[in-house]
Amino acid sequence: MNKPTRREVLVAGAAISVAAPGAALAAGDEPVPMPRRVLGKTGREIPVLLFGAGVDLDPRFDPKLAEAVRLGVDYFDTADCYSFGKSESAIGAFLERSGLRDEVWLTSKSDDWTPAGFERTVDQSLARLKVSTIELYFLHKLNDADVFTPALRATVERLKAAGRIQHFGFSCHGGNVPELLHKAAEVPWVEAVMFRYNFRKYGDAELNAAMDAAHAAGVGLIAMKTQGAEASFADAWKAWERTGRWTKHQAVIKAVLDDKRITAAVSHMKNLEMLAENAAAAADRSSLGWLDREDLKRYAAITRPWACDGCEHLCNPSVDAPVRIGTTLRALMYHDAYGEPEKGRRVFAALPPAARQLAGVDFGPAKVACPHGVDVVAAMRRAAEVLV
Repeated sequence: MNKPTRREVLVAGAAISVAAPGAALAAGDEPVPMPRRVLGKTGREIPVLLFGAGVDLDPRFDPKLAEAVRLGVDYFDTADCYSFGKSESAIGAFLERSGLRDEVWLTSKSDDWTPAGFERTVDQSLARLKVSTIELYFLHKLNDADVFTPALRATVERLKAAGRIQHFGFSCHGGNVPELLHKAAEVPWVEAVMFRYNFRKYGDAELNAAMDAAHAAGVGLIAMKTQGAEASFADAWKAWERTGRWTKHQAVIKAVLDDKRITAAVSHMKNLEMLAENAAAAADRSSLGWLDREDLKRYAAITRPWACDGCEHLCNPSVDAPVRIGTTLRALMYHDAYGEPEKGRRVFAALPPAARQLAGVDFGPAKVACPHGVDVVAAMRRAAEVLV
């Protein structure tokens, strides 16, 4: 069988292109050019919307990846742990069959923060992705600011010199994001950080100071968890959304990208409709209006008690049990808010057995300890019903 042409590959994504915010063109029409920004000290341009590959992908040839490239979302963000390695393998199969390797920026990540483990994961990713180099490689889910040792730096520099990776950084979304952003500003060989940032955090003085420091140091900033999804009560946003220019999901992406410190937003787009909707918002160069921003503020206030920030170091110590409240509520978020029950159960099942024993635990003190008023009692009760 002859290899398809580039256009055949991209049109095969059964795409929906955007003529105006929230509107779609017919499949095959040319999309609006995706804006691009320079990713900090890497000196390289990437699209402002990135494809988060922590979703189910067809291992043979996934049309979402083809459509992403067609829409200008030609940056794939994956990790060694996404779908137990199947995400990297699916992307590798897509690149091999499509011949689009030269048009795609690849970022992957390692859960192992040791120098030897990091290098081992890089090699594993290269093999799964079927490539000789990866544009950007992260330490994944980092929560320790002391990992940037001379030994790790030597490993990173050796991998870069060999061309196995081109740039280095880390991702983080726990309770110490500001500390880690300040650390990134101090470590000259950290080139980019992907971190939790959404409309719920715009007034956070500590986070803003850390973002300013990292941005001033030339660290490329990529926003993730931009939807600020609730741990439960997935339909709560419907009472907020008004008929108008943007959907709630588009508005939160626009709000993040209006912050010029942010290079790009990575988005969890599990189907072609979500991809088209998010690409529409990112490609449109207008900014949110005052009413849109006021709506976001109101939505944030209404749903704040349902949104877990993952800062379990604040609530876990108050509970007399080896549970992991933040991780459990992240699993519940996948189950309830993202509509991915199997992924939610997988995240929960990966916890140690003792951490999955929720029955009989008094979560009342954790509810009191939560700085955002999350009803930990109700949320953990819900988790015990649907995740166990």
